[in-house]
Amino acid sequence: MDFIQVDIIGLSTSPSSGGAYALVLGEMDGSRRLPIIIGAFEAQAIALELEKIQPPRPMTHDLLRDTLDAVGADVTDIVVDELRDGTFFAKIRYAHNGGDGQLDARPSDAVALAVRMDAPIYVAPAVLEEAGIPTEEEGVSALATSSSSSEDEPDQSLSKVERMEQKLEKAIEAEDYEEAAALRDQIAKLKGEQN
Repeated sequence: MDFIQVDIIGLSTSPSSGGAYALVLGEMDGSRRLPIIIGAFEAQAIALELEKIQPPRPMTHDLLRDTLDAVGADVTDIVVDELRDGTFFAKIRYAHNGGDGQLDARPSDAVALAVRMDAPIYVAPAVLEEAGIPTEEEGVSALATSSSSSEDEPDQSLSKVERMEQKLEKAIEAEDYEEAAALRDQIAKLKGEQN
């Protein structure tokens, strides 16, 4: 299977998130973004490495990196390869003693390790198709737009899905990826009910 390479676009949070963050991955050769909700500890581990800040003692992901180095294993890449019941799954793929292997991991842990080992990050096409959010370059502006006099009032002549797509567009423009991810999931559920 051909996977799609992504890069870390950023980490974001909102006051109502209850301590959760959105890890935003973006296609390297495209314009879709994939927000994945992660915990504060994992967000901190990723952010510290991206900012090249060395904590006084090794963090868990540093320990994993050092362990892999000590046994001579090379992380070749990580892959977010599945989305099941709203939960993302990932694999850490590695080479060791002339063979290849993989470890099941949460995407947040896999990405925290990838940034420490300069390993590329990939996403399965089906995952990006299901959960990816197109940016303006790919046609977010082509989503239903309102001719309503007030920007905050949804156009009642539109269907519920179209109104939610408008909210999705606004969330993306505001870079509120947590809200965008929730709206994306609600839209997918509604479209599934209609079929």
